[in-house]
Amino acid sequence: MADNSWSMRDLASVWHPFTQAFQAPPPIFIVRGKGSYLYTESEIAYLDAISSWWVNLHGHAHPHISQAIAKQAEILEHVLFAGFTHPQAICLAERLLSLLPKGYSRVFYSDNGSTSVEVAVKITFQVSGHGKTLLSFEGAYHGDTFGAMAAAGKTHFNRPFWPYLFQVHSISPPLPGKEAESWHAFQHSLRTYDIAAFLFEPIIQGSGGMHIHCKDSLTKMIQACQSQGVITIADEVMTGFGRTGPLFACEQLGAAPDIVCLSKGITGGFLPLGATIVKGFIFQAFLSPDPQKALLQGHSYTANPLACAAANASLDLLLTPECSQARSMIEKAHQQFQKEYGMHPKIKRCDCLGTILVIEYQTDHSSYYHPLKKSCRTYFSKNRSSSDLLEILSIYFPPIRSPIQNYKKSIPRFSFLWRHKNEQDFFFLFL
Repeated sequence: MADNSWSMRDLASVWHPFTQAFQAPPPIFIVRGKGSYLYTESEIAYLDAISSWWVNLHGHAHPHISQAIAKQAEILEHVLFAGFTHPQAICLAERLLSLLPKGYSRVFYSDNGSTSVEVAVKITFQVSGHGKTLLSFEGAYHGDTFGAMAAAGKTHFNRPFWPYLFQVHSISPPLPGKEAESWHAFQHSLRTYDIAAFLFEPIIQGSGGMHIHCKDSLTKMIQACQSQGVITIADEVMTGFGRTGPLFACEQLGAAPDIVCLSKGITGGFLPLGATIVKGFIFQAFLSPDPQKALLQGHSYTANPLACAAANASLDLLLTPECSQARSMIEKAHQQFQKEYGMHPKIKRCDCLGTILVIEYQTDHSSYYHPLKKSCRTYFSKNRSSSDLLEILSIYFPPIRSPIQNYKKSIPRFSFLWRHKNEQDFFFLFL
């Protein structure tokens, strides 16, 4: 069956996320993935330029992870996690606790990034005896469940639900040059509001514009909260598993947050899984002869054995020297790019952090709905063959085979800056 026929059937029966069906183009029908590429039924190859929403760390259909899932499926595919346990969940929890900074005690499993944050919010309100308000940064994104939406404050992502969200106080993040302003707002918030917890994306905001925070300022905020009994929550759903350089972004801070939320890359993109990891004092606060004081949270697929097996296999790959070297290579490549092209007249801002390269274009306005997004999709839909993509990639995929002058002639509007099989993030630049 032709690809477009499948796409039409999809339009007649499927409702896609973050998509305005009234004007959206037909979805691209994918039948398989291999490494960095996604393939249609007619074998058109698409470079997965967004790691399938930041989850795919090791390439599609990586044999080590797929074999781990297949092996686990022959042993135990599922078991209720309330009152039962299994080896994959135990081993994964032990490994995560050993990789995070010292002080963390327990891992609470859920299904995705939104629920990992949702669990953290529920923990906060249940364990905090005084606070009623969450403190967050402006422009934050923490997920799509109601608690996670509310925790981000009022943004364009949750505008239809503003009347139904619980109280959150948001302040400007500690961006370079604005640290004093942010610190003043932070201190005022602690004095003025009944703060239960401080929730933040450590070091860098994702959907809010990829803004890199001042590490010292963020550390000072965490320390101030902890000195006053305010719980600190690091949303590492996007930043975790090597994206910012080390395995976890909070490793770069001078103080460890009380709760860490993980998801996305945890399974290498194979299966949904979330984890909320807490320090010992938080777990101890729930110990009571009263069953109503337990953490009353859980899903049917909590700690699914297949998902935990995928996560353990993904960690196997992530902890290899080869993957560490790849992250280092990517970081150096980004630094070199920033040095060479960061002052390009079409670039408003160019920052790099670990495997993340941030390019903000000179446009009339900044918005998630900017027409630039549609232009990019249209262009790459028309220039989607493997040969075209490889030619684009040659500018910054070692070895560098094509000088910038040749690239400008052949691909006048876009360029991919780098690619690596173990860290699939891709970036393009208008020239």
